[in-house]
Amino acid sequence: MTELAIDPGDVRLARSATGLLAQFNAAGVLEPSDVHVATRVGRLGGETSEEVLLAVALAVRAVRHGSVCVDLAAVSHTVLGEGDELVDVSVLPWPEPRAWLAACTAGPLVAHGAAAPAGRPLRLVDGLLYLERYWREEELVRQSLAERAAAAPPEVDLPRLRAGLGQQFPAAGSEHQRLAAAVGALRRVTVLAGGPGTGKTTTVARLLALLHDQPGPPPRVALAAPTGKAAARLQEAVAAELPAELRARLPEASTLHRLLGWRPGTRRFRYDRTQRLPYDVVVVDETSMVSLTMMAALLDAVRPQARLVLVGDPDQLASVEAGAVLGDLARAPGRPEPPLAAALGALDLTHEVVNGVVTLQHVWRFGGAIAEFARAVQAGDADAAVALLRSGRPDLAFADSPEAARDDVATAGKALAAAAHAGDAEAAIGALERHRVLCAHRRGPYGVARWTAEIERWLAAALPESPAGAWYPGRPVLITANDYDIGLFNGDTGVVIARPEGLRVAFGRGGPPVLHPPARLSEVTTVHAMTVHRGQGSQFGRVTVVLPPAESPLLTRELLYTAVTRAREFVRVIGTEEAVRAAVERPVGRASGLRHRLATTGGTR
Repeated sequence: MTELAIDPGDVRLARSATGLLAQFNAAGVLEPSDVHVATRVGRLGGETSEEVLLAVALAVRAVRHGSVCVDLAAVSHTVLGEGDELVDVSVLPWPEPRAWLAACTAGPLVAHGAAAPAGRPLRLVDGLLYLERYWREEELVRQSLAERAAAAPPEVDLPRLRAGLGQQFPAAGSEHQRLAAAVGALRRVTVLAGGPGTGKTTTVARLLALLHDQPGPPPRVALAAPTGKAAARLQEAVAAELPAELRARLPEASTLHRLLGWRPGTRRFRYDRTQRLPYDVVVVDETSMVSLTMMAALLDAVRPQARLVLVGDPDQLASVEAGAVLGDLARAPGRPEPPLAAALGALDLTHEVVNGVVTLQHVWRFGGAIAEFARAVQAGDADAAVALLRSGRPDLAFADSPEAARDDVATAGKALAAAAHAGDAEAAIGALERHRVLCAHRRGPYGVARWTAEIERWLAAALPESPAGAWYPGRPVLITANDYDIGLFNGDTGVVIARPEGLRVAFGRGGPPVLHPPARLSEVTTVHAMTVHRGQGSQFGRVTVVLPPAESPLLTRELLYTAVTRAREFVRVIGTEEAVRAAVERPVGRASGLRHRLATTGGTR
């Protein structure tokens, strides 16, 4: 444990802060921005209580850390410090929870209860303190799901659906895929959950074929994902499973921002409840990366009569922004739906389905030690995870030195440089996905910046021709901002190749590679290593996972699970046993009221 020294010149300190705000800021719990927002809100609302202003600052801080609210009764033993080190918060003067809640509701800043009128900047519901905006978004999601669940189900020709299910899913082990497709046809909202390689996109493609086979005009379909890379992979995976006549009807997958018609410079979209999306089926992949704000906008825009299929892995890292909507939907308790159960029975499917959630568990893409290790991490079984890492299995390795990754880096780098100098875009893109280093941190000795410098040093020694200049054949690049004009998005990766017309940057888009002159790309960085968050939605042949020390607050079960499941063939974990155990035993704690309120109000039933 460490404490931040109180240094008046420290940029992490809000110099104007006093009282509790100053103490919590100096301890590393609050950033200056949290303090300034709380102080300003208190001044505008006429609130002077130190305890209430601390609650406001913690609510602001919660959103920065991915939560949509703060549980004031539990925050004293769940909050972590800022940055990469754990901070001892037990010595801080935390208010007594019952008196704290009473002080918040007695003042002018906090509306108390779900039924309280709007007009105050914060709201307290069931002991959870929200910024009003996020309460409104959470309530919009709950109400929208409740309305769709209460509406009449889609009309379905059951005999035709039954025959189609038999044709689309004949293989042994595909029972849950068959169930998921049936639920997707019978319900307005379906959650298709499962880890990598469990056949989620295959199920989506065959669901679309089943819906096209139903009587009436073919449904208008939209495919979307949070990032351009994830959208391109969804397009490629679904198109590969469809027959030619359906593939021709399939529109190009897009980012959610593009689907909803984002208006740059605002939080507004072209499509909302006043102008709905013109689609009968909307499929969203990588839903674990969708924030509460984006889910609220999506549900606002999707027609109530349309089918919405939310696809993703609730065990992966959640959105960088606030909310863990997929996890809340997938894990909310609920009751079986008699009409759905009757329809499934008519299809010879007797599985119990709650809230329209079907989880695929059979892994088709990979197995062996990677799959076993991923399951141990999911289950929070640190002993099993460590035993697997030390088992010497050929597809899983454990190391404590960065040098362990050097051969993989050099092999992939040589293949990448050779293809790039030859101008072979497809081979270069393939080499780019041969091996990737994934880090929890962006900076510091265990971060992306340090590993990028190390890899560049290794490559300089391994390659016959040292890279020269900012742009050179074999340079791997990462797009860091959306560019709608040329169809490249934040998170897309490409590689510089030599062509007769000059250097070009090649990107894989699910078909022939797309080539762009380097001068056309404005927001790019070299990508020898990336954060686990950046790697989400991608797959690589071999993956090296760099773990920080066990004390790092970023080290969580979801981060480790997401990192190791990016690999198709081989995973290497670089770190200590203590770090592995800390990650496996520390699930992400994102505060949200959505799961509880879905269960108690029947929001998805």
